[in-house]
Amino acid sequence: MNGPVAGAPRLRLSHVNVGCRDVPALLAFYQRLLGWEVEEASEDWAVLRDPDGGVSLAFQTEAHHVAPVWPPASPQDQQMQLHLEIEVDDLAAASAHAEACGAPASAFQPQDDVRVHVDPAGHPFCLYTG
Repeated sequence: MNGPVAGAPRLRLSHVNVGCRDVPALLAFYQRLLGWEVEEASEDWAVLRDPDGGVSLAFQTEAHHVAPVWPPASPQDQQMQLHLEIEVDDLAAASAHAEACGAPASAFQPQDDVRVHVDPAGHPFCLYTG
């Protein structure tokens, strides 16, 4: 299907929400990692604004957040619901930066041209060159 459906309301993706137990800590991590500005912040909700006008990254408290296991070893492991794909110019430098910000590289790296890291709340994210 190309374009919007006739008569459909206007829809625009504005945020991707990331659940965690500690919003201020995860906000601080992604602010260091991405260099984006904080649009709003409280103990339970925060938003980082993409300076290029793309989709913002939001964080909300999930009191019972369980970090995903990636890759899952069994069907009982907490499954990853989604992950962030972050395009970088220099994969080695970006990977070192992610580690310096507090996101260790995953033990499992499925591709040579992608680096999977894990944020402080346990969410995997991928760095890749475009």
